[in-house]
Amino acid sequence: MYNPSPDTFYSTTSRKGKHKIFIGMAPGVGKTYKMLEEGHRLKREGIDVIVGLLETHKRRETSEKSIGLEIIPRKQVTHSGIVLEEMDTDAILSRCPQLALVDELAHTNVPGSEREKRYQDVEVILNAGIDVYSTVNIQHQESLNDLVARITGVVVRERIPDRIIEAADEIVVVDVTPETLQERLRDGKIYAPEKIEQSLQNFFQRGNLIALRELALREMADNVEAHSADFSPTGQFCNIHERVLVCVSTNPNSAQLLRRGARIADYMRAPLYVLFVTTSDRFLTKSEALYVETCERLCKEFEGEFLRVTHQDLAQAIAQVAKERRISQVVLGKTQQSRWKILLRGSLIDRLLQSLSQVDIHIIETED
Repeated sequence: MYNPSPDTFYSTTSRKGKHKIFIGMAPGVGKTYKMLEEGHRLKREGIDVIVGLLETHKRRETSEKSIGLEIIPRKQVTHSGIVLEEMDTDAILSRCPQLALVDELAHTNVPGSEREKRYQDVEVILNAGIDVYSTVNIQHQESLNDLVARITGVVVRERIPDRIIEAADEIVVVDVTPETLQERLRDGKIYAPEKIEQSLQNFFQRGNLIALRELALREMADNVEAHSADFSPTGQFCNIHERVLVCVSTNPNSAQLLRRGARIADYMRAPLYVLFVTTSDRFLTKSEALYVETCERLCKEFEGEFLRVTHQDLAQAIAQVAKERRISQVVLGKTQQSRWKILLRGSLIDRLLQSLSQVDIHIIETED
């Protein structure tokens, strides 16, 4: 998790507020409690903090943690003759604090509200230059919906677009072990007593919690990667996940090289990319074109992505693709460069090592 300085979060010259999201694998991990704890700390440091929306779910520890923080009253909304309550976004904007704490980002507003979803209200608050801390569970992320349904058997109806997570300035995973969470559930700290046993037999099964926890931790790692260059003195990316790039050519041995690279990617559980570089003035023979087509077919079989690039400089092309795709492992076949070419331009390997200092390069010997 990257950790911007307070000056980064509370700049009075910022045109848009900063968004920090507390993510958990399931209800009850302590997201809201952690958010309130941070709110108290910042208030002590002189930051103007308000609670825009708090859902305690009748949890005593959470309710007690909110004491001492200013809470914006909810607005009443009438729907089908029933009076319901929602976050008062207009009141938050009028109050104009430095930081608003907003619970349950994926919440669906009462029909007839100005905006359909709470995350849309948060976007309005951010656009007004107010920083927001919010909470959400990993199963509410749109792209994970089908996967969560397969894992838990539960179709999550309230979802947020991936862009909300991707655009967040900071992601904090509030993490506990599945055993600890189940214990909290049994102690009545999450749901009412009549719901405990049913929850343990369904959503809160240990296998479900382990899988959801891995998804939440992976999301944090993705966020670290996405922002690493912004906070690195050198502007370099931090590759948390492995990504394998296999460089093929018109050499008949490229298929062997690709299979070897695919095994490396499988071992690392990494995405596979296969790159073929050609020059604008080169025309492939029929046999050469067949070799390249064979590599493309194999790439698809290995569920990789095949890339064709036209470039006059092989080393520059490989380095450029590696940087764009955030590659961590490059797989090359042993080249047969002439001594004159090496003296004039340097070896391909040396040039790649200079361009890709943070990338591992594998030189594979293939059989004739």
